Amino acid sequence: MVCDNTPYDIAFATYRNITAGNARHFFSLGISPRDFIEGEPRRLAAISGLRETFFDTQRRREALTAAQTETAFIEANSITPVLTGSDAYPARLAECDDAPAMLFSLGNLDPAPRHSVAIVGTRHCTDYGADFARRLVKDLADAIDGLTIISGLAYGIDIAAHRAALEAGIPTGAVLAHGLNTLYPADHRNDARRIVRQGGFLATEYTSADKIHRGNFLARNRIVAGLADVTVVVESDIKGGAMSTAHIAAAYNREVMAAPGRATDRYSRGCNALIARREASIIRDAGDLTELMGWKTKPKAGTQCELPFLSPEQTMIIDFFTERPSATINDLCAHTGLPVQYLSTVLFDMEMDDKIVSLPGGRYSPIVPAR
Repeated sequence: MVCDNTPYDIAFATYRNITAGNARHFFSLGISPRDFIEGEPRRLAAISGLRETFFDTQRRREALTAAQTETAFIEANSITPVLTGSDAYPARLAECDDAPAMLFSLGNLDPAPRHSVAIVGTRHCTDYGADFARRLVKDLADAIDGLTIISGLAYGIDIAAHRAALEAGIPTGAVLAHGLNTLYPADHRNDARRIVRQGGFLATEYTSADKIHRGNFLARNRIVAGLADVTVVVESDIKGGAMSTAHIAAAYNREVMAAPGRATDRYSRGCNALIARREASIIRDAGDLTELMGWKTKPKAGTQCELPFLSPEQTMIIDFFTERPSATINDLCAHTGLPVQYLSTVLFDMEMDDKIVSLPGGRYSPIVPAR
């Protein structure tokens, strides 16, 4: 959505490689994008602790002029600029300090999909790799609700994953290494249209004025990894963009999985190395992924889903964590007045009965609804 502040937001977000992390720092100091662009350099330097030269007046004016041109472009092409700190900015990506301060998107960029899986791999995939990616997406779509598949629209594994998601009728997001005034590779233009038309999105950190550069393709890998709960590498040599994405995902403390291959296959060497070095969990099918992530799967056809019996105390606990997703066991203690040792035992029993799942930081997520 374009508003009066949009040119200032764009100028700010594209100024001297500002990231999501330092953008939020400026916001915490009370410096808005408009303040950043129009403010007096000495005052901004005093507030931020940066040198006055960082706030060069001529450079900021040029940034605003370029942003005004970009605003006209995105308005004419129904592109949505999403600034970090807004409710529309992807929540998972917001956790990554080196994420872009702004994304430009076409389609439905859901800020908080229930389950987000990045599937990446070599452009030179084999029939085995392409078939693995297709089966994985189909089986995941059959197994869980609220699934979004993330990739980079490149040849090989990327496009196989996108097309499988389209075939399965689930959203898929393509992260691009260039502005939305073009599309690379051009062979995937129709796929890009289908992605947007079927409820997915195209997203990029680059403006229409930015030139396509080789480094852009590596830089966009951090967005792919940052948008996902788990990154799956299907086929890759020892070096390559998919391996970069896997390392970035691990640095973000996200799960990484890799599909094993024959030791003699060039494009399985990277996956096998990730598994051997314990930098990735092995994935053989969708069940490996849902088990690792603790995601509840749909009941299989022909079976009746029976809700487990919940005691009043368990119902209260599930209601508590449902209403307060970020709450911890200490918050539950304060809410109930019960000792932590007692609650730890109750929570452990509920976890063993598949009624809740434990999360990092002493948090819990209900698996079954309260009744």
